[in-house]
Amino acid sequence: MRIPETERHRSWTMAQVKSTDTAPEMVVRRLLHSLGYRYRLHSKTLPGKPDLVFAGRKKVIFIHGCFWHGHDCKRGARIPSTRQDYWLAKVGRNKDRDARNVSSLEQAGWSVLTVWECELKDRVALSEKLTQFLGGPSSFGLPRPASSGRSS
Repeated sequence: MRIPETERHRSWTMAQVKSTDTAPEMVVRRLLHSLGYRYRLHSKTLPGKPDLVFAGRKKVIFIHGCFWHGHDCKRGARIPSTRQDYWLAKVGRNKDRDARNVSSLEQAGWSVLTVWECELKDRVALSEKLTQFLGGPSSFGLPRPASSGRSS
């Protein structure tokens, strides 16, 4: 059976949708790095492969697109006009999977934060949210302040 060209094109288009190193993820990663935080990426050993892992703090961050993960904002509430049943089911499955992953992580003692794509617009508020969740950045690996020259 031959696949119609429109289905083949749709399949190719959907295959191009990335799950890592997305634009929203890169915004958050650059912001955290500029604030002095260091992290691991996409740990395959943790449920849901969190986008950012702060192992020493036992904290993880997921960066979710509002549409794909069914956020309750304007963009997340939008459903394509074609194949609505498919998209409602797809987003519903994503939300269920996200909830299972968060629950598994919390049961294992991890703290979980979800950053939504729509939150990237206000960088000041996002910085505050991230800092509040993570606490202050570690000074590990940063140069020490110059000594006053006095010896004790």
